[in-house]
Order: sequence, then structure tokens, then C-alpha cells
Amino acid sequence: MSRTSIPSPALSRRLFLTATGAVSLGAALSACGGGGDSGGSSAAAKPVSQSDIDKAMRTPTELTFWTWVPNIQKEVALFEAKYPAIKVKVVNAGQGIKHYTKLRTALKAGSGAPDLAQIEYQAIPTFTITDSLLDLGPHGASALKGKFVDWTWGQVSGPKGEVWAIPQDTGPMGMLYRKDIFDRHGIQVPKTWDDFAAAARKLHKADPDVYLTNLAANEPAAWHGLLWQAGAGPYGVSGKSDLSISVDDAVSKKLGTYWGGLAKEGVISTDPDFTDGWYAGFNKGKYATWLTAAWGPAFLSGSAKSTAGKWRAAPLPQWDASKPASGNWGGSTTAVLRSTKNAIAAAQFAQFLNSDPAGAKLFATQQSFFPATKALLTDPSFTGDAAPFYGGQKVNELFASIGDTVDPAFQWPPFYDQAATDWIETVGKSLADKTDTGAALGAWQTRLTTYAKKQGFTVKGT
Repeated sequence: MSRTSIPSPALSRRLFLTATGAVSLGAALSACGGGGDSGGSSAAAKPVSQSDIDKAMRTPTELTFWTWVPNIQKEVALFEAKYPAIKVKVVNAGQGIKHYTKLRTALKAGSGAPDLAQIEYQAIPTFTITDSLLDLGPHGASALKGKFVDWTWGQVSGPKGEVWAIPQDTGPMGMLYRKDIFDRHGIQVPKTWDDFAAAARKLHKADPDVYLTNLAANEPAAWHGLLWQAGAGPYGVSGKSDLSISVDDAVSKKLGTYWGGLAKEGVISTDPDFTDGWYAGFNKGKYATWLTAAWGPAFLSGSAKSTAGKWRAAPLPQWDASKPASGNWGGSTTAVLRSTKNAIAAAQFAQFLNSDPAGAKLFATQQSFFPATKALLTDPSFTGDAAPFYGGQKVNELFASIGDTVDPAFQWPPFYDQAATDWIETVGKSLADKTDTGAALGAWQTRLTTYAKKQGFTVKGT
């Protein structure tokens, strides 16, 4: 895969994976006043006129943008060249927990918050539930819907047509696999999860030092992606007080039985990911596959250079081969904070940053982000890239097609940080310890339900 800049492993973990701040949601709700449906009155706001937009974009203004994206000044420069009166101050306030904690602290204090902020898909409900984001619909964002992959628009949209953020990058899930190991042991690329389980047993029996895959016991994002692929609906939010939590329903239990069973058998590993041992595992051939996202190919090519040419990519194995499906792991957006005093300019920047063709291409080539725009996902200069690390395979093209199978209806809770922590301490621990994953799912459900009720939610569970 041709990339001019591969993010470092430590940076990539914060760029692509999970985390929101560990600030009490109850306190955040109180600070923001609560009341009403999600989004307050913004959904009924009058559309901003073109004359007002033109005036704002000619008025000298400085916007403050909190983002962890490296070298994003190149994309920002495109906007400033088009709108010379507007200057954008780029601030790296941290990554993951640090970023979100600072943002929520500033919002609670009523001062110090930026005009715009980088927000991952799973963190958006954390801020919409507190009326912290500006609805970009009245600022013309609704017209961009057709430019972005359908499921990403579902992630940034509200129930009344609000547009809470503009998609920037994505992470549809697929499978990277070692073709040489498959060939050596006569393993075909698994089409179904039953095929995958059979291959896992065959491979580990033939070579006890090799596992078909590693399902990291510290990686709730991957689990959520697998839930997404399986058609689960673990969370549902209605307004500000009604919440459904179903992390131990029939679909979840199916996954628990499957992955917990393979872990107990010892035919998959459950090593923590993004650690020295995990990187070494890829380089020495301990893992024959990586169930990962569309950002994974670029990441792996920079982290397992000794295995260049041996990898290939394929869709995830399927629960129903007649209905191809995938989930998403990672990706983020640009959101405008409702507290901004420069709403028009900030809204125009958020839209331009992520929809401008030149900027979108820079994100793909400079930051190795997987695109959210349909135009780039059908651009031969992107999809036709033959990756030497993957034996000349057109990996971008494959993941672009996988993105079409991601269900747009998947929702996140307004406290993903808590869901992630509780998963690691229940389900993840059961995988690592080879104990009852079904019971762990029940414990996860109970912990999340208890937490949600303490935050003032009315909870409907399984």
C-alpha cells in the first residue's frame, strides 16, 4: 500500500481505537442543564442564509480546532487558502481519554472550549446527550449526505435530522492473513465462522506455536465491531433518559460461545494488543490472521516489515454467507461545539475539511486514513493501489467494497468509556482466563445497567 507517512504504533492506537474521558456523565448532564430531546431546539433552527455565510467567511476570524491528527495543517491550509480571512489555530489537546476529559472539563467550566473538536464515532452520543454539539444541518451540512458512505452518515445524524459532525475516516472490518502459512498447511480462506473455527483447530494442532488469530482481551473496540457484523444492537438511545442495553442478548451470547469456546480450546490467542509482545507476534509468525479494520493494512505494513509480501486481505468470515456483513472499528469526525462564538465559520470549516476532494485525498495519503467519501472510495488512484506488502493486492479496493456491507443502524451508548472498561474487566478477562464468557456477558450487562441507572437513565435490557 503506497503511503507517504505511516503513523507510529503508539499514535495509531490513540488515533484509531477506543476511549472517551472518564468524567461522570451525571455531572456532565447537570452542567449542561438537561431537559428536552437530544439536540435541544437546534433541529428546528432556521437555515443560515448564503449571504450570512458569505459575510462570515469574509470577516477576520480565528477558529480553534482540537485534533490529534498529525500534520493536519496541510489540510487546514487548503481551507485558509480558500477563505483568507479565516485562520485556524490547531491544538493537540491530547489523544483519547486526555482529549475528551479536557473537552468536557472546558464545557463544564463554560470557558476554554475550542470552536471545533475531533470526535470519534463512538463518542458522539457522549456529547449530544449533553447538548454540547452544534447541529450543522442549518449550516448546509445536510446537502453533504450523498458525498459520504451511508453508514457513516448514520453515525453522525440525530433522530430529527440533526447533523452532529462530519465524517472524516472509517474502519470497516476485514481479515488480513498470512498466505504462506495458509498454503503451508493447506488452509483455504475461511468464508464462514464455522470454516474459521475448523481452520483454527487444524492449524494449531499442526503447529502449536501458531494461532489462526489473536482476539485481544483488552480490545473492546474489536468486540463491538464483531457485534456490529453479527447484527447485534447492544445499545439504543431515545431522547435523554431512555436507554436500552442488550450486551448479553442472543447475538452477543452467540459470539461469547464462539470466541469463548475457541479461547478455552487454546486454538486462538488472547494476547493484549499494541504491546511489544503483540508486535513481536506478527513479526515471528505467531498469528496467521488479524481481524482488523481498513486502517490495519497500512498499520501492519509499518509494524511487521519483516513479513512483507506474505500477507493478503479478505472480508471477515460470515455468519450467513448469503448476506455479507461487516462492522466498523475506528474512525472519527469533526464536530462544532455549541458554545462557539463563530458558528458559521466553524461549520463551514468542518464541512470543507472533510468533503473537499483534495483534503480527503491528503488524509488518505498523508495520514493513512481510510476515506469516508464515496468519491475517493471509487477513485482509481486510490482503489487501484497495488500494495507490495500484500503481494500486489488492491487492498483499498477490497475494503471499499467491505464498507458497503456495514449496517448504518448501529448505535453507541452515551458512556462508551464505561462500556469499554467494563468489557475488559468482564468479557475480556473471561477470554484471557479461559473462563465462562457467557457468565461474563451477564456481568457486563449488569454493570452497565447499574451504571446507567445511577446516571439517571431509564434502562430497558434483555
